[in-house]
Amino acid sequence: MKILIVEDAPKAGDYLRQGLCEAGYVVELVDNGVDGLHQGLEGDHDLLILDVMLPGLNGWEILRHLRSKGREIPVLFLTARDQVEDRVKGLELGADDYLVKPFSFAELLARVRTIMRRGRSGLEPNTLQLADLELDLLRRRVTRSGKRIDLTAKEFGLLELLMRRQGEVLPRSLIASQVWDVNFDSDTNVIEVAMRRLRSKVDDGFEPRLIQTVRGMGYVLEVPEASR
Repeated sequence: MKILIVEDAPKAGDYLRQGLCEAGYVVELVDNGVDGLHQGLEGDHDLLILDVMLPGLNGWEILRHLRSKGREIPVLFLTARDQVEDRVKGLELGADDYLVKPFSFAELLARVRTIMRRGRSGLEPNTLQLADLELDLLRRRVTRSGKRIDLTAKEFGLLELLMRRQGEVLPRSLIASQVWDVNFDSDTNVIEVAMRRLRSKVDDGFEPRLIQTVRGMGYVLEVPEASR
């Protein structure tokens, strides 16, 4: 899935691009309204993340032009403009969602996924599964071998990330940015502690053990080869 970001603040743009790339999306970033409109009209993007205050053309103008040309690309406004009137204006112009800065990357990612699901006519599954472990995205429930497993919100987010990227070794830096929305600090053991608690709930008492530690690299959720 391909996302176009129109954001003129370099740090914010790079942060968004890195996070969404790590979440598995193909991302293109432009830093002004003129290029944003051109790419929005000519590109094949599945989602446009759009700031309002931009050089060249502002976000309102970009969206107005896109809709006047019949471009129905989903649009998520991501802006510091937090007045109710601004939100209403964005939605009335045809935006699909409106998120105010500063924001949590976890919330942004959830909104992106929701918009993508709508655009793909519900083709994205409502459940994620590996072996006898099942995660229900709609009801926010986890079961293993039919047994309900109670997780905190952070544990659920951590398991969802692992299941969406199952079979892939995820470094601690990626986990920190995706689940905790922070830069990785090598002096903290918050990820190790959280992973240990998640493992105790998901793996203890079940076979095979699905959460693996790859020394010096990170963590992976997969069925061990010996159990396949």
